Amino acid sequence: MVSVEKEKIDLPLVSELMIPSEKVAHVQLGNPLEHALLVLVKSGYSAVPVLDQSYKFKGIISKTKILEETLGMEQFELDHLSDIQVSEIMEKNIPCLEQTDNMLDALHKLIDHPFVCVTKENGEFDGIVTRRTILKQFSKHYHETLKRA
Repeated sequence: MVSVEKEKIDLPLVSELMIPSEKVAHVQLGNPLEHALLVLVKSGYSAVPVLDQSYKFKGIISKTKILEETLGMEQFELDHLSDIQVSEIMEKNIPCLEQTDNMLDALHKLIDHPFVCVTKENGEFDGIVTRRTILKQFSKHYHETLKRA
């Protein structure tokens, strides 16, 4: 097993690993669930960030949350998706990162999430770091370490 010690490894910063906000699909607090579902389906993602009007990160909306909302007692209630706003059902207690955090900080938060949002000090949405990106970095480091051994 390979030992990972912070002092011996030059860990990449979140700023080097993140996908910038301009390239990330998102929805806004006041959007209806109908719009959010359309964004999710068209983008192919299972979840996207939710932002307010000043682009501050507020939470995550997922296909799962929307499907849970549409499951009525006797049938799918897709007709009321346009009556419910994203802000009513989004997940709000979501961990975030800052650009100055390192890859291990990201790894710890990505254990339970496919991506983690990166925010500025004022809460403005800056981008995301994906679990895939972190796993690729660890794989690269592991193989480089094996070549030196």
